[in-house]
Amino acid sequence: MHLGKKVRMERFFNRHTGRSIIVPMDHGVTVGPIPGLTDMRTAVNNAAEGGADAVLMHKGLVRCSHRGSGRDVGLIVHLSASTALSPFANAKTLVGSVEEALRLGADGVSVHVNIGDEDEKRMLADFGRIAAAADDWGMPLLAMVYARGPKINNEYDPQLVAHCARVGVELGADVVKVAYTGDMESFAVVVEACCIPVLIAGGAKMESNRDILQMVHDSLRAGGGGISLGRNVFQHARPERLLKALRGLVHEDWNVEQALALVESDA
Repeated sequence: MHLGKKVRMERFFNRHTGRSIIVPMDHGVTVGPIPGLTDMRTAVNNAAEGGADAVLMHKGLVRCSHRGSGRDVGLIVHLSASTALSPFANAKTLVGSVEEALRLGADGVSVHVNIGDEDEKRMLADFGRIAAAADDWGMPLLAMVYARGPKINNEYDPQLVAHCARVGVELGADVVKVAYTGDMESFAVVVEACCIPVLIAGGAKMESNRDILQMVHDSLRAGGGGISLGRNVFQHARPERLLKALRGLVHEDWNVEQALALVESDA
């Protein structure tokens, strides 16, 4: 691995555990300014103070979220976009470059590809170009790869998720983010076919703390490389407390009961 890439990776991957906690905050382009992401400095501060290793956002939000104080946190600039208002919502378009991310002080960049979409061909081509540029600049690349399209009946199907993860590996990502398959056994199969860290997406907001923590715990036991949870963190009633519990799971090998006790403590 390029030395510059290795240095940057260590800014958002824990050197001791080899895992990462990322809080994506790129939702505004897709669905607008949802609760939890109106005051970006507060959202980033909550993530940093709770113990996240990195936040992920579009380039324009970096100026709205730089705090100038408090605990440091890694920055990943997201380069793909589409809106939920479009008739082609699953067709992600490049809206940034590796060079722009470097100028913003980013530690990594990310792209989003939906395999199975009618526009898959172009998204894969974009992925390839960004992977090449990221490698040239020594910039870590996270690929969010999901199975979404007319032929996809269940995007959580283990075989489809494994295919998504493998696309990320084979096209040059340094980290891949995929949907969680729902159980340790099937997710272990996804991880087994990858030689890079596999992070799970949080998906829709869950109502149960236990469900969030159990999902994270089981993904790690299956060999997962960490988590990338957005709404389940920044829309939580106590985001800092939840992140501290997640940090216990991801970096300190806590069990679910330990993490749940922290989240639901009155202290």
